[in-house]
Amino acid sequence: MIGCAIEESAAEIRTQRIGARTEQIVEWVRAQPGPVMACYEAGPTGFGLARALRAAGVACEVVAPSKIERPSGDKVKTDRRDAERLARLLRIGEVPGVRVPTEAEEAARDLVRAREDCRSDLMRARHRLSKLLLRQGLVWDNTAWTAAHEVWLRSHHFDRRGVQLAFDEALDAVFTVHARRARLDAAIVEMAASDPVLAGPVGRLSCLRGVSTLTATGLCVEVADWHRFTGATIGSYLGLVPSEFSSGSRRVQGGITKTGNSHARRLLVEAAWHHRRPLRPSRERARRADGQPAVVRDRADAGNRRLHQRWTRLDHRNKRPTVAVVAVARELAGWCWSLATLEETAAARTG
Repeated sequence: MIGCAIEESAAEIRTQRIGARTEQIVEWVRAQPGPVMACYEAGPTGFGLARALRAAGVACEVVAPSKIERPSGDKVKTDRRDAERLARLLRIGEVPGVRVPTEAEEAARDLVRAREDCRSDLMRARHRLSKLLLRQGLVWDNTAWTAAHEVWLRSHHFDRRGVQLAFDEALDAVFTVHARRARLDAAIVEMAASDPVLAGPVGRLSCLRGVSTLTATGLCVEVADWHRFTGATIGSYLGLVPSEFSSGSRRVQGGITKTGNSHARRLLVEAAWHHRRPLRPSRERARRADGQPAVVRDRADAGNRRLHQRWTRLDHRNKRPTVAVVAVARELAGWCWSLATLEETAAARTG
């Protein structure tokens, strides 16, 4: 990898190829004349390097690559030029940094994202199996992936050996990935109940319609520190606000920005669909709210009523459901923030 250093006194830029191991990078950074600040782009290497540099007494920022501005005429991209650009931005204090999670937060996020990957794998495995059957002229007309559907799937046998082997492998893949998802679901529920940092906000968020324990845990580990935001800014962080191209008196708004965390945004949109139906008592929601202070339940009920009213107004204005659900998801993000930042001690005292 390429390292770039700028000496403050002479503003001299020096680039050097260094090893990719954490200890090699830390040694190279500490060898620079101090005081030293460092930064690198976020990527698959994670945040271990940032923690190692901070432990060595070096201030380190992790930069969001998508937020680094590039001139439209810059058509050359190399590791050396990228390193020099980061060094210049760090020198003037203009690096778009991201929050470095703790090791516990990153471990919880890895578990939730493993479940998200498994969900995608299961969807693809099911599609492959259903399309294989479709090519054989076999279509299930009722609700798919139920116990009755499983019995129907197991009943098929094909004369041609190639088709039978392909079907057996596709069916086994569906069952295998489904079992893996079930194990991850159980692990996430256990983590949410046993982790003292997660238990409080997860329990409060679960009082909202469409927000199960899995959804609440996913939102909490992706957002991590809810106190960084307000009810008005959380939607922007998750990319749920409209894009805008305005100049002078002309104002043009487009689709949502889709910046920030795509996993948390998908969870909110999925939960927002539940608020379209009329609000009725729910045994499952009552179970999730059991044990929560009265102030939490009251605020969650207010949010549930408000979000359904929002859906109703958008339907009366003949808004497309795909547009309306994003507006409801943006408001749902604010309600999630409101409940997540509601301190348990204050909630208990008020209740």
